[in-house]
Amino acid sequence: MEIKEMLYEGKAKQVFATENPEIVMVHYKDDATAFNGLKKGTITGKGVINNRVTNFMMQKLEGEGIPTHFVEELNDRDTLVKKVQIVPLEVIIRNISAGSFAKRFGVEEGIVFENPTIEYSYKNDDLGDPMINTAQALALKLATPAEIETIRTMAFRINDVMKAFFKEVGVDLVDFKLEFGRLTDGTIVLADEISPDTCRFWDSKTHEKLDKDRFRRDLGNVEDAYQEMMKRIFGA
Repeated sequence: MEIKEMLYEGKAKQVFATENPEIVMVHYKDDATAFNGLKKGTITGKGVINNRVTNFMMQKLEGEGIPTHFVEELNDRDTLVKKVQIVPLEVIIRNISAGSFAKRFGVEEGIVFENPTIEYSYKNDDLGDPMINTAQALALKLATPAEIETIRTMAFRINDVMKAFFKEVGVDLVDFKLEFGRLTDGTIVLADEISPDTCRFWDSKTHEKLDKDRFRRDLGNVEDAYQEMMKRIFGA
């Protein structure tokens, strides 16, 4: 498939047009950012890991009946996906207290919730992605009531599938961020990525962090953590 002009460049990915107006190509970079772009750096090999892990998880979720934007992995860094209009709501599912949740509510990290929590943030870099509730999202016309309900239902289903999978490879799925998009016919599908950039992964026994928190918190061994997640997922 012929790859054409770049349509968009974000913090971690570039998106290119193709000869098919319904399909775009995503290229994964090694650039790393944290705290809404205030902290910047490079995690060597991150793009390859995030591309391959995302595609693996997208296909796994498709097999469980979750519609996604995935089309085809072209190589280690490039993937064809369906072109979507991103719903400007970031969806955060939490199974264990960590990060901003622990800070906001003054609790220690590591509390296992009886039921997962769900939060939304308004996807807007200029505003710092503020937290938003469903009533506010509806007032701003970011999504319809039916779309929000679909997203909510899908997010919890994704959590069930992913939690079970990662448990099998000795990893606790602490929390993660999802993004959804609309196809041209209005169908809501899972988009963006599922990777150590967007999920908190802890080793089930040692609770060692195997995700982007190692970069955020200057914990060191960032590349090793990403590689370890790749090994766990692909059994290499």
